[in-house]
Amino acid sequence: MSSKKEMIARLGMGAKGIVYLLIGVLTALAAFGQGGSKSGKDGILKFLAEQSYGKVLLAILGLGLVCYMLYRLYQAFANPKNLDDDAKGYFKRVAYGASGVVYGFFAYSALKMAFGGSSGGSGSSSSSKLLNSDYGNIIAFVIAIILLGKAIYELYVAYSGKYKEDVEHAGIDSDAQSLLIKSGKMGFTARGIVIGIMAYLFFKAGMSNSSGDINRTDAFNLLQNEFGTIVLGIVAVGVALYGVFMLIKSKYPDTNVR
Repeated sequence: MSSKKEMIARLGMGAKGIVYLLIGVLTALAAFGQGGSKSGKDGILKFLAEQSYGKVLLAILGLGLVCYMLYRLYQAFANPKNLDDDAKGYFKRVAYGASGVVYGFFAYSALKMAFGGSSGGSGSSSSSKLLNSDYGNIIAFVIAIILLGKAIYELYVAYSGKYKEDVEHAGIDSDAQSLLIKSGKMGFTARGIVIGIMAYLFFKAGMSNSSGDINRTDAFNLLQNEFGTIVLGIVAVGVALYGVFMLIKSKYPDTNVR
């Protein structure tokens, strides 16, 4: 990548890392009764808005997320990794593009709050609108299947030998490799668990024709209710470690690990 593209990638990955670090830390603190709150992306925006210089923090985060959106769209359309022109390659590029769109909306929410508006609940209200539509139950099933596939893929990334090989061949020092592998393994595992629970919630919504919001906070609540506070805390720490993983990766944007 050129120096300009590399800088955009680094800023974007760093912003994503901060988001997941805050989600994990706040949720872990809530799980262990030390304050905090079970949070999703919208909860992070509200948390930042309540801090000193909150609007400045939101603006910085929003600009970082814009960089991540641009980086993902670049991966989708320019194909810098030279993915093959087959089903697997096209699927990955579509996934990059979808990720870019999602983080673009998140960036918009952050910047809107920074400059005086409300977040508009970008994630949760979108799911509510979709489930409230004429084909809400069908949409819920489709989302559930997509999320289930993503959850399985996250776990595959965490435990496949390829994940470790990608890090080892990235040309980074041994200490960074070790931390990247450990934080990534726990982080991808935690993400897989949370996304899998969200898939279940969407499937359940489709079965019951529910039209309520579904987000990460709902997944954390179900995790605590069904498996207890300790399990929630462990998963939350894993989510925070995914944030650490992204922050480390922001220093090495050419690393093949996603």
